[in-house]
Amino acid sequence: MLTGFAGVVLAAALPLAGSTVVIDPGHQLGNHNFPVQINRPVPAGGFTKPCNTTGTATAGGYAEATFAWQVSRALKRTLVAEGAAVVMTRHANREDRWGPCVDVRGRAGNKVQADLLVSVHGDGSYAAGARGFHVIAPADRAPWTADIHDSSMRLALAVRTGLGRAGFPVANYIAGGDGLDVRSDLATLNLSDVPAVMVELGNMRSASEARVMTTRAGRARYAAGLAEGVRSFLG
Repeated sequence: MLTGFAGVVLAAALPLAGSTVVIDPGHQLGNHNFPVQINRPVPAGGFTKPCNTTGTATAGGYAEATFAWQVSRALKRTLVAEGAAVVMTRHANREDRWGPCVDVRGRAGNKVQADLLVSVHGDGSYAAGARGFHVIAPADRAPWTADIHDSSMRLALAVRTGLGRAGFPVANYIAGGDGLDVRSDLATLNLSDVPAVMVELGNMRSASEARVMTTRAGRARYAAGLAEGVRSFLG
């Protein structure tokens, strides 16, 4: 164990040392090739849902699974550089892979006693002019999420602030207009025993947001905003 001045220097250099973060890159590139597997019902927190879905894409065919994967990898690099242990719920983005199922994703943080779980997605709204991000937190729903509702809301607020500081607007098509949503129907949140949020980073069907999402610089900005939120939540 480092003590004294050396310990202070290490803490300053690695602000997330001792923290464990689970990153869940939404979907999987090959889900559409495995309809039987991804449509199989799995536990979702008092009910069942399909194992997974194919996700959305930009008008140009850039898949949500790929976007989520690339942003998640950039986020992982940042968090690891700051001392965090990072667990990913999937380890590839390939046409010959599917899953994991949403119940496995939701329980991923429980297995490693993580400090938090962030599920990374892009939305696919066809509403006219729909754009912007929103952060989804679990409802206060006993016995599933009552224990993590308050901490997940704090995480959602921190992530919203981080993305806002990275220059992204909150969604203009979600009720409330404040960039926050609370849902009880998502297994990834319902089955977590650690603070958890799902982030729809933008609307992939928006031409202007697709232009940002399909660039390395744009994805780096998304990752930076998420990292600031994680950093703020962990203190």
